[in-house]
Formats: sequence, C-alpha cells, structure tokens
Amino acid sequence: MSLKVAVQMDPIASINPRGDSTFAMMLEAQARGHEIVYYTPDTLGLRDNRVSASVAPVKVFDKPKGEHFELGEFSRIDLSTCDVVLMRQDPPFDMNYITLTHLLERIHPKTLVVNPPAAVRNAPEKILVTEFPELMPPTLVTKDRDLIYAFRKEHGNIIVKPLYGNGGAGVFFIQEGDHNLASLLELFDQNYREPYMIQRYLPEVRNGDKRIILVDGEPVAGLNRIPAEGEARSNMHVGGRPELSPLTERELEICRTIGPALKERGMIFVGIDVIGDYLTEINVTSPTGIREIKRFGGPDIAVLIWDAIEKRRAA
Repeated sequence: MSLKVAVQMDPIASINPRGDSTFAMMLEAQARGHEIVYYTPDTLGLRDNRVSASVAPVKVFDKPKGEHFELGEFSRIDLSTCDVVLMRQDPPFDMNYITLTHLLERIHPKTLVVNPPAAVRNAPEKILVTEFPELMPPTLVTKDRDLIYAFRKEHGNIIVKPLYGNGGAGVFFIQEGDHNLASLLELFDQNYREPYMIQRYLPEVRNGDKRIILVDGEPVAGLNRIPAEGEARSNMHVGGRPELSPLTERELEICRTIGPALKERGMIFVGIDVIGDYLTEINVTSPTGIREIKRFGGPDIAVLIWDAIEKRRAA
C-alpha cells in the first residue's frame, strides 16, 4: 500500500531529530515507500469548502540536526487529495489550534487525519482525563479562589498548572506551608483566561512519571521519567531522566479502562502519564517519547503506528 501523506508540524528545521516522534513517524513512512509532503499550520487555507496548504515534498534522514531533511519546491495543494494527514504541531491548545481542527475536520475521514481533529478538539489532555475520576488523584478544575484554597486546606501539598499548557510549562508545586499561592494565582489570572488544574501532589513522582504509549487503544510500552534533583517536573526537556520501564498490573488496568474510549474516538497515537497508581494526563494532540523508547531497547512504535494507519486506510 502506497499512501500520500501530508505532515502538519512545526518548522522541520527547528526540531531535534534525535528525540522527535513526528520525525520517527516520517522515517517509517518513507521506509514503507509512502509519498510525504510537509507543511506548517500557518499555510492552511479554506476556500469554497476546500482545505489547502502550501506543501513541499520532503526526504528525511536519520542524521544530526541540520542534516536531517531535504525539501523540494513548495506548491499549494488540496489536502483532500492526500490519503493521510498527520496533525503533529505542538500545543498550546488555544483558539488557533482549535481552528485548525475545524479546518481539517472538513477532509476527515475521507482523508484520514491522525488523530481525528474533532476528537482532539473535544478531548484536550487535561479535560479528557477527568472522564476517569476513579483513576486520578484528587483534582480540581477552576479559577475560583475559594474552591482552590479549600482544596489546598484539604490536601496540603498541591500542583497548580495551566489547563492547556504542555511540556511541563507553568507547572508549580505549592507546599503546605508555602505563602506564594495567592501571588501565583494572580500571575495565572494575568496569563490565562481559562480555568486552572489543581491536583494533590503525589510524592511518588520522585520515583518517576511514566509515559505509556497506546496505539489504537492498546498499550505498547512505557518510559519512566525521573525528575532531576530539585525539580518537581519530570519532562525530559527540563532534565527528567528517562528509562524503559515494564508496565505494572495497575498501569495495565488503567490502560484497559481507557483504551476502549480512545479506540472509539479513533485515537491511533496516544501517550498517557501515570504517577504511582494514578493517571494524570491523556496526551492526544502531539504525543512524544517513541524515539526514546526505541533507543532504550523498547519496540519501534512508529512501525506499530503505521500498521494501525494502514489498517484503518484499508478498511
């Protein structure tokens, strides 16, 4: 099966090919003989109910940054002429991101968009996870100060984070005796119009925040990310140390619980975050971690993703 694949992503020159999951997916698509074109989200256009983008043929190479790609000439094409669109630009999940999902929804599912734009729009990571309260730590979504202070009084140490952030940006650990909560909420009020997410702090995070990848609703591998000394966040780009980690029975139970809902929504590539026994996020916009998992001896998840995409296209 030879497919025409359009990849909607951040500028390819700026990515780190060593750790970029989109790049891994492009390498695998190329290895399978699929035709790949590349474009950035700002070139999307809608006219007469046709969705177009300014695309360029792209070749990718598993080499260091600066040597990892080669582009052909750009031209504007109707994206409905493609078989698959990979929607892989990074959040923030803002009105721009939401608008892009509305545009791509015009071509899906005739052109398979991964992950489905309407499903992504209706299930941002920190909202989707709240559908499974029995799997989560105590969690509050609000801007109401009285609710936040009452939650903190009940649970002591808390995590405060923006609802639509990514990569650990804006995540704060507020300890029970810390007097900075009011100042932090003032800062959040100035920067975010949306509610915030407040969760009970899980000390188990010192043992790691595990990223588990699910492909078409099935768990395939886990990567534990251990926070650096003096850091509450475990994200790799802020110093988290990754290590391949087998899935525990509790983690498999979490996956069995959420997997059918992900599959029903058409989510092919999803990354969830688990701390201790608790599910904390379900990442559906631009999940990462597959290159690290392969590098540490785990499966080549890009292969599994393309198996699922090709199966979906052949159905």
